[in-house]
Amino acid sequence: MTVFAPDSLELNRKLPLWYQVSQSLRASILGRSPGAPLRLPTEEQLAGHYGVSVLTMRQALKELETEGLITRHRRRGTFIRPTARHGAPVRLLGSVDTIVAQQSGETATLIDHGPVPVPADLAEHFPGLAEVVRFRRLRHDRVTGEPANCAENLVRPEIADRIDPAALERWPMTKVLRDVAGVTVSRIANTVQARLADPPIAQLLSVPLLSPILHITGVEYDERGRAVDVARIHYRGDRFSFAVTMDASPE
Repeated sequence: MTVFAPDSLELNRKLPLWYQVSQSLRASILGRSPGAPLRLPTEEQLAGHYGVSVLTMRQALKELETEGLITRHRRRGTFIRPTARHGAPVRLLGSVDTIVAQQSGETATLIDHGPVPVPADLAEHFPGLAEVVRFRRLRHDRVTGEPANCAENLVRPEIADRIDPAALERWPMTKVLRDVAGVTVSRIANTVQARLADPPIAQLLSVPLLSPILHITGVEYDERGRAVDVARIHYRGDRFSFAVTMDASPE
């Protein structure tokens, strides 16, 4: 029987391995093409694919099972749930691959794109630039079609020239920057705020005016320490929660 082939992952040894593996596999599952096999490789095969122990792999699979993305059957194997609904917390622990994973559960529609003046509140991230290129997208739940979040990305012009706008309807901006534009994303800094939906956001997300939303500003830096992209994302408050995991190191 043909089995599902997950994406590869470059592990960051400073972060929990099970978490990185679960998020990478999660992104592969949520971003799979129509008609992809639903059967996953065995625990041993997946452990070899990611370069981790079987125990680590089991912990990663348990996380996905708890989320409802997979089912596990003794002697039969592990299978992707074809109708699983995605509504996981927004997590701020992880590598670039885990950030991509968090953004891979929805389909996206490009609203518009083009040059705009650098917003005054973001000028510190783009010193010396008068304009950036803005890409605005509305993301929908892959299963229900409901609006999930709306994203505005402000990108340095010389990098935006290397981006095919159509790619943003398939992949998150972080993946497009890395795999299409050839940018080495070395660091992502996120700021999270609770806000109320103003008229434009309420209309885009199909929520009542002044509904609670989760607003994240994410700044992506290249290997030179330059901000290459500033993302402003509004998440529906009824579909997302906010979770942070911190490991305490012994003294």
